[in-house]
Amino acid sequence: MRWMLTMALGLVAMPAVAQVTPPAAQPATSPLPRVAIVTSAGRIVVEADTRAAPVSANNFLRYVDQRRLDGTNFYRVVKVAHKFGFVQFGSNGDGKRSLPPIRHEPTSTTGLKHLDGTLSTARLAPGTARGEFTVSVGDQPSFDADPTRPGDNQGYAAFGRIVEGMDVVLRIFDAPVSPDKTVRGAFKGEVPSAPVTILTARRLPVTP
Repeated sequence: MRWMLTMALGLVAMPAVAQVTPPAAQPATSPLPRVAIVTSAGRIVVEADTRAAPVSANNFLRYVDQRRLDGTNFYRVVKVAHKFGFVQFGSNGDGKRSLPPIRHEPTSTTGLKHLDGTLSTARLAPGTARGEFTVSVGDQPSFDADPTRPGDNQGYAAFGRIVEGMDVVLRIFDAPVSPDKTVRGAFKGEVPSAPVTILTARRLPVTP
């Protein structure tokens, strides 16, 4: 489903002019940080892999720590088949919520894969990703980098996984979409009729 990668890319082109300094990778002995995302449809817990994908994972954590996800929606659902597609949430192109773009971390570098429940950062060109995040429903190998292909073959930047609340993700995924709604003229047929709101997104206490 290589075409899904193209149609899934971020909302608007963002110039990669304000790259953040890559953070240091987390020591292998430290537990990975987890985030509780409380939505109007239920609670989801995310584990951010700051060891394998430090740039992308810490970018997500900055949105959490600065409370930039509070009040945002799951604004896009792409349902290709039963339990196969993705949902998307985040700053939704809102400049007031968006942080500077980050360096792209392809899966060919991180070793992560887009498996069922994987979180990744949506983008246009590599280096334009900001605060648009997807959750894979079903395994999505077409989102992984594939250096054997021509053109932009770097895929999405996978950085975490759902460790609790995949049933909530599936409720969002299976909810009705509007045949007419768009997001600034895009994603017709993929916008939920009643978008699920993120009430809060907070780090959970680290347990050894």
